[in-house]
Amino acid sequence: MAETVVAGIPTSDFKITGTLNHSHDESLIKPDHDETPTVDYSLLYSNDLDQRAKALQHLAKACEDYGFFYLINGVPEDVVTGALKAVSDFFYQTTLDERGEYKKKNPTDRFSWVSNYNTEENRECLKVVSHPQYHCPSKPAHLREILGEYLKRSHEVELGLARALSKILGMEETFIEKAFKLQAGFDVTAMNFYPPSSQSKGPIGLPDHTDPGLFVSLIQDVNGGLQILSQKGKWISVKIPPNAIFINFGDQIEILTNGRYKSNVHHVVLENNKVRRISMATLHGPALEAAIAPEPAFVNQSHSPAYPGMTYKEYLEFNGFDEIDVQSSITQLRLY
Repeated sequence: MAETVVAGIPTSDFKITGTLNHSHDESLIKPDHDETPTVDYSLLYSNDLDQRAKALQHLAKACEDYGFFYLINGVPEDVVTGALKAVSDFFYQTTLDERGEYKKKNPTDRFSWVSNYNTEENRECLKVVSHPQYHCPSKPAHLREILGEYLKRSHEVELGLARALSKILGMEETFIEKAFKLQAGFDVTAMNFYPPSSQSKGPIGLPDHTDPGLFVSLIQDVNGGLQILSQKGKWISVKIPPNAIFINFGDQIEILTNGRYKSNVHHVVLENNKVRRISMATLHGPALEAAIAPEPAFVNQSHSPAYPGMTYKEYLEFNGFDEIDVQSSITQLRLY
């Protein structure tokens, strides 16, 4: 019998490393299909002041009630499509040994490749530091230019959203940009390959987690698998429209706003995935030296500081991880 191959990886190379300890409740198997809000980026900077004001009000409601939304008219659709095709080429036009060269060897590495196929996680992933220095695999040759264009556009959107968020929080327009030192922001881009359920070693693509940073911007080639826990406690399936990017708040905006904006738990499940899925998530973070703490404007007698202050570097290394790992520590750091 011919051996099954996933993204160029023979299934005999898959390693089972543990047993499933993530309980599946009915809401995970059958997620709620509440409509995720859509924000039109272009309207946030419309020349029509009334239209701009309404767009900012809509963004404010999406941030308060959800903490995640689809963003349209930010990065051009052809740039998004091109980036996803280039990421797919990375997984299909390189060998396992070539991709394995990017496995993390040192704490200061700017690449980190993993291939996990077990009961707790099923994906191949390459993380690269994409800002303030842009790192990219050497193969395929066209990846650097195409991915670089997407990341340049997404960084511009990051700065624009940061200014819009500052406005709706009642702060000066550059408040978040200055607090996070975004011009030197530490961004990590994760390129993911998820197998179809028929080739996975369990139902979980990626277990429950939140992400560090201001927010995560995510694109994917096919819908299916990504679910996010709403503030009402329901799992919502993420079905990104073709012309949109999914935005999900990260830990540092929750800390800065003292919990007013929430970093949302999410995961990837594979039960119903009939085809492989390619996704790319960029974690837009503060500069490593930026000290993030609850802003005094969001602290009062009834709402004391809920998180200690620390630099982003200290946060990323809090649980013994390295910068490139971009692992959350917010659960351990919440004071109440």
